[in-house]
Amino acid sequence: MELDKAIQTRHSVRKFSNKKPDWRTIIECIDSARYAPMAGGCYTLRFIMVDDEEKIEKIAEASQQEHVGKVKFIVVACSNTSLTCNEFGKESGEVYSRQQAGAAIENFLLKITEAGLATSWVGYFVEDQVKRILKIPKEWNVEAIFPIGYEFQKPRTKKAKIDLDRILYFNFYDNKKMKRPKFVA
Repeated sequence: MELDKAIQTRHSVRKFSNKKPDWRTIIECIDSARYAPMAGGCYTLRFIMVDDEEKIEKIAEASQQEHVGKVKFIVVACSNTSLTCNEFGKESGEVYSRQQAGAAIENFLLKITEAGLATSWVGYFVEDQVKRILKIPKEWNVEAIFPIGYEFQKPRTKKAKIDLDRILYFNFYDNKKMKRPKFVA
């Protein structure tokens, strides 16, 4: 699949089929996260792939979202800001850690789409419960939960969420016109 097609067709799925994905494919998708930009080369993100049905059920309860428990695999992304904070100071380090987590997760999501799998980015959950279930150390942050499977229904066609002219400015905030180039004879 071409990158543009993956970007345009990626969407959140909450209804999964019973078909079990190949775990190796999910690992290939996680591997794509390693190629995201990292501030100062400090890679702060880790992934936990869960296939234990009991843990999946408990994580679904912690997220209070039923669809999370309807899959054979969950991937949990977590990060530790200590490396970036040591390198760039607390305030900047925390920002950079979150930015690179988002970039790595987007690589992962696009690879999931390319592989024909489906997921949703679950950001609402009781973090202490997820940490306890997966034995994540207290200094780590749970960034997101991703239930992984095959979409139950035919993938829908995704339209652009917002028109480009509503989000693009030129040279300063709220300037919607590109300066005309000077005519050179």
